[in-house]
Amino acid sequence: MLGCGDLPYYYQDAIAKKLRVPLYFVRGNHDPLIEYGVDGERKAPRNGVDLHRKTVEVQGIILAGIEGCNRYNRNGDFQYTPSQMWEHVLNLAPKLLLNKLKYGRCVDILLTHAAPRGIHDAEDWTHIGIKAFNWLLKVCQPKYHFHGHNHVYTDDTITETQVGETLVINTYGYKVLELEI
Repeated sequence: MLGCGDLPYYYQDAIAKKLRVPLYFVRGNHDPLIEYGVDGERKAPRNGVDLHRKTVEVQGIILAGIEGCNRYNRNGDFQYTPSQMWEHVLNLAPKLLLNKLKYGRCVDILLTHAAPRGIHDAEDWTHIGIKAFNWLLKVCQPKYHFHGHNHVYTDDTITETQVGETLVINTYGYKVLELEI
């Protein structure tokens, strides 16, 4: 199960447990540093793997991720300036290049909260896409890029876009997909 942020940690835990699958996630701009519940504090989904600025290989599939969105107010813990987003991408780049040497490809699935600039994004600063992600897609060409953040209110909203070798998918709400990797 892949989580693109802005879902309660306890909820992600419950779904992954119910489906009996591992959880890989990034945080969104509405995620708290600490979630308080009847069973105590959580700083993340308890049984999940945080992919922020990391890569992992799972059963032959390479995953990588970057949390957050553009900084639009001072209250968000997972909001970043454009230069901080570039820093996240450039921190991830050497790991992706090592994957290219080791596996013959950088990444199969890129998981982010925000969208790339010009793809599934909006005009307002809060929901405009991240330019650094466009560069990452061009250089690494993952098979899939999953993101959330941008709300889908109508059936005619485009949520899947092919960008070179990468299928960019807005998972707002949820998506159930069979992947071909």
